[in-house]
Amino acid sequence: MQARVTGSRRIAGWRPARSLSGRLIAGLVALLALGCATVGVVTYFAIERALSNELDNQLQAATRVANTCLDQWLPNGDGDNNGGGGNISGQPSGNPLSSMNCEGLGNGTFVAYQRNGQWGAMVLPSQITLSAADKTTLRTISPSPIASPPPPCLTRDLPSAGGTYELTVARDPHGTYITGLSLSGTHDLLKDVALAEIGVFGGALVLAGVLGTVWVRLSLRPLRRVAVTASRVAELPLESGEVAMPRGVPDTDPGTETGQLGLAFNRMLGHVETALRRRAASEARLRRFAADASHELRTPLAAIRGYAELGMLHPGDSPETVTHALGRVLSESTRMSVLVDDLLLLARLDAGRPLNTDPVDMTRLAIEATSDAQVARPDHRWVLELPDDSVQVRGDEHRLHQVLANLLSNAGRHTPEGTTVTVAVSDTLPPGEDRDRDRAPDDRPDSIQHGDIPAEPRVVLTVTDDGPGIPAGLLPDLFERFTRADTARTHAVDAASTGLGLAIVDAVVAAHEGAVLVTSWPGMTRFTIVLARLSEPASDEGSSVAAAPRPARKVLHRSTPGS
Repeated sequence: MQARVTGSRRIAGWRPARSLSGRLIAGLVALLALGCATVGVVTYFAIERALSNELDNQLQAATRVANTCLDQWLPNGDGDNNGGGGNISGQPSGNPLSSMNCEGLGNGTFVAYQRNGQWGAMVLPSQITLSAADKTTLRTISPSPIASPPPPCLTRDLPSAGGTYELTVARDPHGTYITGLSLSGTHDLLKDVALAEIGVFGGALVLAGVLGTVWVRLSLRPLRRVAVTASRVAELPLESGEVAMPRGVPDTDPGTETGQLGLAFNRMLGHVETALRRRAASEARLRRFAADASHELRTPLAAIRGYAELGMLHPGDSPETVTHALGRVLSESTRMSVLVDDLLLLARLDAGRPLNTDPVDMTRLAIEATSDAQVARPDHRWVLELPDDSVQVRGDEHRLHQVLANLLSNAGRHTPEGTTVTVAVSDTLPPGEDRDRDRAPDDRPDSIQHGDIPAEPRVVLTVTDDGPGIPAGLLPDLFERFTRADTARTHAVDAASTGLGLAIVDAVVAAHEGAVLVTSWPGMTRFTIVLARLSEPASDEGSSVAAAPRPARKVLHRSTPGS
């Protein structure tokens, strides 16, 4: 699992580089590069073919001139034709090529002959000596008769002649004549063409990349405005009710794609704002109704309870059934009064009524609430884990006491006898609660969190029991109003339960800008309350129990057989 998470993070870190603007610019440059490469290759080979054809024509002309010159200049008899024979009438003595002068052949033209096993060669205007390897290379070429059509042009590398040549080889009864033109000029020209193409096309690509980047960014600017506005909407507390939506984007030209997107986005913002306004109005009416109904019901419920208590104190000659009925009326009216008070409290918290902001000693609240729970549930084992010094927060002491009382009542009501309930106050989150924020919610199906955890310093209050745990299907709706545990967790029917206890916990903690975390599996259930801690505890004597150290762990009650 860790490897999968790491890989997903690596991919998530790589994706932003593949933005739409980046892909458009890369695509533009890639298409231009493909076009430039195509033009360059076609141009290169076209120039090479043209130069090759021109060189072939020049070589054929040089071949005719060289063959005629050699045929006239060289002796026609047998003998040493490479400078080793005697004099022949009308011809120069010594090496025949040493003084050969052929008009029409330019400097650099390769001329060679072979007669009677003797070789002679020159690269005009100088005479050269062919190497054995070059002679072998030339022997492998099949000569064409002089009287036939122009001999074919062949390319061979002749190191002793100074490079690569395009050659023709012709033969007459007296010997073989070889004519060639160097390819170095052609190669140099093609190299210059290639370098010029690379420079020009490279500059064009760089210029296109720069101008394309500017153009794409300007074209996508409306999309960035949409993204910025959407981010602002995402940061708004939409769940809090009616909120002020940001202004729509100005790009609304229906003739462009970005304008169509801007129009649709602005319409969506309008619909969302209207829906939020209607929902906020509906919730406000519902809160006013709940508050007004709860307030109005308190007086008649108090009267009903008063008359029921009076009837129970003075039953007179009332039958037993009447006395029982009065008891039930008193019990149900008491339960109804608790429900009405809880509804009125939630309505006030929903309306944003400010709470008191006095220094509150959480260690004292833990002791008092746990002592009350121990009296109410003596069949459970209650354990206190407190720091040596008092820990204070700023808030409403009565409401915070109610939060802790509701959690302890919930633990005692929904766990069997003999369950150990531990109340701890500290400044560190329990192991596992300081989870990685990058983890998806599905990674922790046994845990939920409401609210943001305050920054340090903070106070962490936990209520942990070793009961059967909360069903996984109930966790997502645990803090909803009138949510009740199913029979798998409920071991006793308690008419005093209204289903609002945890909703009040969530609302009061949220009003104190804290967080509630719940972790549960069979054998362990932990409620964690995290609040901001006072950096400098108040010196009010009534706000703390005592300055003297208190034990870190205290067992208030341990159930024993028969107790």
